[in-house]
Amino acid sequence: MSQTPPTDRPRAADDEVTYGSYLALDELLSLQRPRSEPEHPDELLFIVVHQASELWFKVILHEFDALVAALEGKDALAAVTAVRRINALTRIVTSQLTALDTLPPQRFAQFRGYLGTSSGSQSVQFRAIEAASGLRDPHFMHAIAEHGDPPAEVRAALARPTLQELFLRLLESQGVTLEQVYTDAAQTDLFLLAESLLEYEQAFGLWRFLHVQLVERIIGPTTGGTGGTLGARYLQRTINQRFFPKLWEVRGAIFGGQGK
Repeated sequence: MSQTPPTDRPRAADDEVTYGSYLALDELLSLQRPRSEPEHPDELLFIVVHQASELWFKVILHEFDALVAALEGKDALAAVTAVRRINALTRIVTSQLTALDTLPPQRFAQFRGYLGTSSGSQSVQFRAIEAASGLRDPHFMHAIAEHGDPPAEVRAALARPTLQELFLRLLESQGVTLEQVYTDAAQTDLFLLAESLLEYEQAFGLWRFLHVQLVERIIGPTTGGTGGTLGARYLQRTINQRFFPKLWEVRGAIFGGQGK
């Protein structure tokens, strides 16, 4: 009598994990709840883009923990790996904005009133990313305290050293100056890390710039934002914020005069 060959595949259980259960799709896909009546056909797009952004913000903050751990552990290569992933995630968030470019201002106006006091400026995770990245200027500190004490997630990010401070501590631990990062060929790892950090700032700045343009395109450059915020006028002031001013300064001092 022939026997069935053994298999390494586990027997199916009643609670077998499926694609839908692993991703909690029933719950996830029930979280899009348009408020317009009758439901506006563009409101679902508006909700999904912002919900997806918040999910990516969650991952970015998770990766920031890995980056901070690498910098505090003086592991330059691990830090480079962490920053590169953050840069990829930031580009994803930025690319999502193109979906909202398809939302004409007159159609947004048709359901904007249903948003109530909600505003992107209320995103706790985005504020935490800004704080974790290194924003400490008075404009930012005023913005996060405008409606009371900052949320715990933002306070925790503010309590940590900035990325620039952690990078400079890493250089100090290895006896390397910022100038040597760009002039000493032996400092490859630190050079790659410095450039990856500046790439992050550029990617974040691109998101800000495209976000300003999107807001101006949909609600106008002088119109207030949702929830009584300043809208594009506030966002325009954030474009020139820097996370790594010392890196830019040294880079410019070394290479700014070359080629003249």
